[in-house]
Order: sequence, then structure tokens, then C-alpha cells
Amino acid sequence: MNFRTPLGRARGLGSARCGTDHWLAQRISALALIPLVLWFTASMMFYMRADYVSVLNWLHSPINAVLLVLMLTALFYHAYLGLQMVLEDYIHNEWVKVSALLSVRFACISLAAAGIFSVLRIAFGG
Repeated sequence: MNFRTPLGRARGLGSARCGTDHWLAQRISALALIPLVLWFTASMMFYMRADYVSVLNWLHSPINAVLLVLMLTALFYHAYLGLQMVLEDYIHNEWVKVSALLSVRFACISLAAAGIFSVLRIAFGG
């Protein structure tokens, strides 16, 4: 029998006590992605018919390199948060869920690191 009022039950953050943090992180990463993706899309449309050297010179700019690294970081973080929610909601077998979460985390970190490494290598003239 539960003697708590509805307000007392609603004040908690849910059974895991961490639901709002995840929700807020996903919304903040989505807000960060809006201007970054718009910038990237506009840049790629401008350089769509450009030659290799022009795009390379574009990426040598520190502002473009930093914005691209920020976009990759926010993109893979947002993707991880979304995939984590899907896996936690729809996979009920615990060992499958844990292995899928670890695989998704490893894939997102690996792909983000590879993308950031590539951007930095090109930006610094490697």
C-alpha cells in the first residue's frame, strides 16, 4: 500500500532517478546540431562542384575544422543517446541488451574518433 501523495510520487525522477538527465542531454545535443548541420549543409552545397584542392583549403581553415569536429562530436553523442533509448525500451533480454549497448557505445566512439582524427589530420596538413 502506497501512502505517498501524487505530488510526492511525481517529484522523483522516475524509478531509475536519471530520466531527466538523459532527456535533457538529448535535447541539448539536438539543439547544438541544428546550426552545425545547417552550416555543414550550406558549406557542402557551396563546394558541391568544387575540386579537391578547394575543399581541402576549406578544411584547412581553423573555424571550419573546429565546427566540423563539434558537429561530429554532437552527432555521435546524439546518435548514441537515441540508440540507447531504443535498445533499453525494446530489448528485454538483459545480456542481449547489455551487449547491444556496449556495441553501440563502442561503434559511436570509434566512428567519432575516426572522423575527428580525419578532420584534424587534413586540417593540420597531414
